[in-house]
Amino acid sequence: MTTERKSQHLDIVLDGRAAGSGDTGLNAVRFAHNALPDLHMDAVDLSTRFLNRPVALPIFVSSMTGGPARAADINRNLAIACQATGVALAVGSQRVALEDGAAGGLDADLRRLAPDIPILANLGAAQMNLGYGVDHARRAVEGIGADALIIHLNPLQEALQPEGDRDWRDLPAKIGALARHLDVPLVVKEVGAGLSGTLARRLADEGVGIFDTAGSGGTSWAAVEAARNTDPVRAAIADAFADWGIPTATSIRQVRAACPDATVLASGGIATGLDVARAVRLGADMAGVAGAILPAAVQGPEAVADAFAVLEGQLRVACFCTGSRDLAALRMAELL
Repeated sequence: MTTERKSQHLDIVLDGRAAGSGDTGLNAVRFAHNALPDLHMDAVDLSTRFLNRPVALPIFVSSMTGGPARAADINRNLAIACQATGVALAVGSQRVALEDGAAGGLDADLRRLAPDIPILANLGAAQMNLGYGVDHARRAVEGIGADALIIHLNPLQEALQPEGDRDWRDLPAKIGALARHLDVPLVVKEVGAGLSGTLARRLADEGVGIFDTAGSGGTSWAAVEAARNTDPVRAAIADAFADWGIPTATSIRQVRAACPDATVLASGGIATGLDVARAVRLGADMAGVAGAILPAAVQGPEAVADAFAVLEGQLRVACFCTGSRDLAALRMAELL
């Protein structure tokens, strides 16, 4: 059932039915144009470090696949392209791989294809009330040689799925225990409805140090579930939440303000290098792309590399036209 559901999700995102009616808020972030940048554009340094590894760009592939057999090709394409371009890779849920052995490309081959980049494993928070614990988390990390583990939060999606997991009691304490006992850093991520600063602060007090905002304005899992549901009553319930959530721009600002020392990852509707620049300026350390590159990931590693080249070029122009020599300068760029 889980495998079939994830395959349906992939189809719905690819055919354009996953767009909600919300707005990321990123378009409201307007840089002051610098008409005399006083630097060579080729000298702009876009590199940074993430999870103790160097990366060429403040960009990572955000979690988007896991489960269906065809995901093996997608994950392979992403791994090859990320290794070639120095971009970090966060995988989709590994629940199917752990429970059914259907790896979908989420096995040791992933690290062999991408030996040098940061790789992030992924499990759902709801599974922690179904018996998942430190042992499952370690298996997910070790299975792909990951540098960190994402615990994703998707209460809205679970509420709208006919087969969803609806017991979310006691999870903050369980996440905190996992953060304290896991051998790699723990990332807490929403999947498209945004993290609030209040929740991030609560989890930071539990020991979590990395947050992925995954705000609203990109893929709407309410819209996905509305499209997937054959029951018109359930579909109508889901459809009402197509614009639900905290916009990405708001979530970035809130999480950074609440957790000034945390690593903040911005995702949720990041579609261009200019969006990446805006996210960095609002307080993000890295920005994640998913739906924007999924069509390329289906085509092959060359198409993914081309998509990364577009993002890099757009980000470089944004830095050049704000007079920002590097990401530290971009974080201080003047806004209108």
